[in-house]
Amino acid sequence: MYENDPLWKMRHALIGLALALLMSVLLAALAGRLLGDIVGGGYGTRVTVYGLLLLHVVVGAGVLFAKVARHETRPVTPGRVFMWLGSLWLWPLLLMGSRKSPPAG
Repeated sequence: MYENDPLWKMRHALIGLALALLMSVLLAALAGRLLGDIVGGGYGTRVTVYGLLLLHVVVGAGVLFAKVARHETRPVTPGRVFMWLGSLWLWPLLLMGSRKSPPAG
């Protein structure tokens, strides 16, 4: 029944990514508050920082899902969720690492 369902095949990636995204929303709120206070701005500054961090993470979720979700087959564990969480925040490194260098000579 589930063999032909593409979402069922990517269930591990979807669950891991959803949990990491949920944790990232909370981390972005905390970081937005702390960075906004460090800058010395008011509520508007904190909201702007939070919004930019949230945008970064949501775009990262899309990039990660497009790049690696179809290859993810291992079951969801806390360690895997934290790997997804770190990947959500560091996704630009994934893009930089996937660029092919020009051929030598």
